[in-house]
Amino acid sequence: MNLFSQIIPRLSRNVASAGPAGSEPEFTLKPVHEVKETPEAWGLTVFLPGVARDGLDITAEEGVLTLLGRPAWQQPVGWTVLYRESSAAPFLLKLEHDNALDLDRIQAELKDGVLHLTLPKAEALKPRKISVD
Repeated sequence: MNLFSQIIPRLSRNVASAGPAGSEPEFTLKPVHEVKETPEAWGLTVFLPGVARDGLDITAEEGVLTLLGRPAWQQPVGWTVLYRESSAAPFLLKLEHDNALDLDRIQAELKDGVLHLTLPKAEALKPRKISVD
């Protein structure tokens, strides 16, 4: 078992609410996401249809990466919605990472409703070649 397989269950934990009652609205949507790994970094892909840059807030603190947002869906003028599978409800995704990330080097790109995050591993986690004297 490698380090990543030990971290992934904690990365996948989500919460249903943003905080104590009255502090923030309830969040019921869990965005579809996937986590990948290279020796240098983890990759997080989150599918966020209808979410614009200004509707997305990403924070990285010690131990927690948080994605908070709301789709910018508006009903077209003159149309009546008869059926919709998508929602304009806000979402919250909290990923615990055991302080295994280099927070200063995280990169994010949002394109066509797909958020790609590159989460570089902390130097202590990267594989090292040991020379023999």
